[in-house]
Amino acid sequence: MKTLSIALPDNLDLSTKEVTTALAAQLYDIGKLSLGQAANLAGYSKATFMELLSNYKVSVFNYPAEELDQDFENAKNYYS
Repeated sequence: MKTLSIALPDNLDLSTKEVTTALAAQLYDIGKLSLGQAANLAGYSKATFMELLSNYKVSVFNYPAEELDQDFENAKNYYS
């Protein structure tokens, strides 16, 4: 595992856990980490991390709209 050191301003009142969780949420949002990997990085269970994602304005459903539309069409054909 890589180690990263970040120098934060003294007036920024964030714990290491908060910074790690924010980073994990962002990496999940841009598709660099899976949900499980991001939860592990942040030190939470998947369920807890999923709940925390809303604090960072990140959707649990990291799924392109075009693919979702296609899935709906496929489901209509399957159940018709």
